[in-house]
Amino acid sequence: MPTPEPAPGDRKFLGLLPLPERRIVADALRAETVGGVLLLVAAVAALVWANTPIGDSYTSVQNFHLGPAALGLDLSLQHWAADGLLAVFFFVAGIELKRELVAGELRDPKAAALPVIAALCGMAAPALVYALTNALGGGSMDGWAVPTATDIAFALAVLAVIGTSLPSALRAFLLTLAVVDDLFAILIIAVFFTSDLNFAALGGAVACLAVFWLLLRKEIRGWYVYVPLALVIWGLMYNSGVHATIAGVAMGLMLRCTRREGEEHSPGEHVEHLVRPLSAALAVPLFALLSAGVAVTGKSLGDVFTQPVTLGVVLGLVVGKSVGIFGGTWLAARFTSAQLNRDLAWADVFAVSSLAGIGFTVSLLIGELAFEGDAAQTAEVKAAVLIGSLIAAVCATVLLKLRVRKYEALLADEERDEDEDGIPDVYEEDNPEYHLRMAAIHEKKAAEHREKARLAGAPRDDADRPA
Repeated sequence: MPTPEPAPGDRKFLGLLPLPERRIVADALRAETVGGVLLLVAAVAALVWANTPIGDSYTSVQNFHLGPAALGLDLSLQHWAADGLLAVFFFVAGIELKRELVAGELRDPKAAALPVIAALCGMAAPALVYALTNALGGGSMDGWAVPTATDIAFALAVLAVIGTSLPSALRAFLLTLAVVDDLFAILIIAVFFTSDLNFAALGGAVACLAVFWLLLRKEIRGWYVYVPLALVIWGLMYNSGVHATIAGVAMGLMLRCTRREGEEHSPGEHVEHLVRPLSAALAVPLFALLSAGVAVTGKSLGDVFTQPVTLGVVLGLVVGKSVGIFGGTWLAARFTSAQLNRDLAWADVFAVSSLAGIGFTVSLLIGELAFEGDAAQTAEVKAAVLIGSLIAAVCATVLLKLRVRKYEALLADEERDEDEDGIPDVYEEDNPEYHLRMAAIHEKKAAEHREKARLAGAPRDDADRPA
């Protein structure tokens, strides 16, 4: 029996997701949540390591160099993590973005308008807050992009702990928002943190990307073909002066993410399934381990709230993100045909918006790029990112917990499956066959109840009577 879906014109903002899309979102959320937990563990380990008596060893490990110098790749471990390992993370992000564009929320321009507007406002507002803070305080404008990014893995890890009863539509909104956020973060890195272009290396990278695309079009299979080619593309992109993570995004966007007849999974879904564990369990946690370790003292914590650069980062993440995303969402719903699901309140949207203030992986990366060569300022910005993300997580926790009973009721109704056919009843309520099955189930239960009542009231056999 085909799975019923809401008509496109009837879809509400944060309303019921189509069942296939809901299953894809659920799988993505599970994977991101596991990655977020590992990311959190790695970040805590880095902080502990950097603030123990052996903290000098942390710096030594960060600055340990390896790689072929002849190819321009004699890099420190910290550099390898930021440029190499995060290319894997951005490769997965590229596949996610492609899937959203061709088969997800972003495929319909009308449906895509709201998360795109929300993400744009959620990046513009933190940048504006940072700029105002530093203009008034006489700080540096170089870090304007640091608070603009949302760390979806970290945010979903927090959500897994505090928001287990959150309706799937709210979770999907956060996921879609983060995918769009990743796209604009990629553009910021490509446009604003690219200098001294090596056009020969860039041309080589583009040529190899064309070969990569052609092989995909010809449906050539085999990791032994694509992995060496991907490494060559990454190396050329790094030497071109464009941030090497852009290579990962470009390759991810080239994969086909639509299913053909007879296919259980598209090539993009298959590759994402294989690579996501590498990204979530190894690449991102190692980046956090090699980047999040900053020395924390009472003075350094105080400086975060007194220096314009670090204060701008904290306010951008905590205030700019929540106000920007909420404001953009409200404006889009106010001036378009989108209508908020009547079961939810705007307070729910604000709670999820505040959760988007957790900016970790990409914010740390942009902080390193913005203040490259200034180790002291980079360390202060990292501390500000950690503190801002922590405050955003606490605020989101409080806001979500205030509505937890409402969420539990919504989720219970969303998951109800009385006819036990594997499809939640809410997706079948307009289906006549569903009502026939439910009538039969209710009649059977009523008959069982009548039989139990009859047996309970029936006289016992003489052998059972007391003497």
